[in-house]
This record gives sequence, C-alpha cells and structure tokens, in this order.
Amino acid sequence: MSSLITEDEISHEADLVWLEDITALDYVRQSLDRLATRRGKPAYHRAGRMVGYAQLGQMAKPSRTSGTFRRRVFWLLPHDRDTDPGGLYATGAPAEAVDPRTLAAGSKGRKTECSEGGPPSLAMQELGITLPL
Repeated sequence: MSSLITEDEISHEADLVWLEDITALDYVRQSLDRLATRRGKPAYHRAGRMVGYAQLGQMAKPSRTSGTFRRRVFWLLPHDRDTDPGGLYATGAPAEAVDPRTLAAGSKGRKTECSEGGPPSLAMQELGITLPL
C-alpha cells in the first residue's frame, strides 16, 4: 500500500518507466514488489494491467536473504475508474492509489482531488488552486 511506502524505501530509484500515457489516468495503484533485477520490465502476476515500474540505480543493494530488490510497480485492476467510471471507485480510490502526476523517482506521490474522484470546486478551478489529500 502506498501509505506504507516510505521515502527511504524508494531512495535508490533512478527512473520511473510508464507503459501507457498517465495523463488520462486519475490514479494508479502502487506497491513494492520483490524483483530479481534492478532494472527492466518486471513480470506481472496480478489481475488487471501493469501501468509502470521503477528502475533502481547501481547503489541499490539486494536483500541479503533473498537476493531480490524491492521496486515499485504501478498497476490497475479491471474494476478501477479508468475502465469502470461508474463502478466501485466512481468516487474515492483504493488505499494504495495515488495521482500518477505526483510521482517521481524517489518520491512516493500523493492523493489529489482528481485521484479521489472529485473535481475541484468552480472557485478553486478559477483560482488555479488544487489541494493535496
């Protein structure tokens, strides 16, 4: 869950790779997965689809016990808002979801009005104000 990801767990990220255009997505789910490599597209074993992933820098160390690296993977499920706008997440978002426009390598991102399914008020739009959630 994104709320459980801390900045120190992702401090060795060098880059985020997006597999599709994130400007059309209100949110993406993120998780830290144990992967065999620092870089490259990881295997995906969830329902739904992988939207992106993190690549680690050379200073990232593997786990002493498993030899794997913890890397972020960004994904969506079939019942998420992008494919089912009137469904379960018509408003609100899963706990592990963040607005993909707030993500960067080494930064866990945040929820926004857009990711939570509610457009900003007209007054806020006119003033150009957005609130982080």
